[in-house]
Amino acid sequence: MVTERVVLLDDDGRPVGTELKRLVHSTSTPLHLAFSCHVLDAAGQVLVTRRALGKLTWPGVWTNSFCGHPQPDEPHEDAIARRAQDELGLTVRDVRVVLPHFRYRATDASGIVENEVCPVYLAVTDQEPRPHPDEVMETRWTDPAGLGDALRAAPWAFSPWFVLQAGQMPLYTPSAPEAPR
Repeated sequence: MVTERVVLLDDDGRPVGTELKRLVHSTSTPLHLAFSCHVLDAAGQVLVTRRALGKLTWPGVWTNSFCGHPQPDEPHEDAIARRAQDELGLTVRDVRVVLPHFRYRATDASGIVENEVCPVYLAVTDQEPRPHPDEVMETRWTDPAGLGDALRAAPWAFSPWFVLQAGQMPLYTPSAPEAPR
């Protein structure tokens, strides 16, 4: 088993060191590097996942397809491929950054803090997820615009980073209705 490390950042987002992943998330989590990925299928449906109950933060909460932390000197695209496989048994393609400067800080009900510079990516897969039970307890393919409506109506039902990301992504905005003829 690989010992995962996260890249610690200063307030300007510059790397200043590393720390073991298992030690970094606490009630005083330092700013660190992460990523989020939203996965689409060929029909344009987006994959949402429900976090496993054993997760340290936001257990059992619905969120974007997957998230992770690039290892020191690991390109984001490699980290995305690694986490897609580890969490969901997926191979992804057409990976592209959509929110390169996304940053957030949120505190879970348990007091654990997420404090991340977290570029957001879109990717495509041709596979059905095979979630790792320690990571994901449930998955759903859904219409992005309808999901956007749910995120706006009941933000407490989703991870805070997902709500913030979706609010900045046209993918989750319903198309304007056609004008009457």
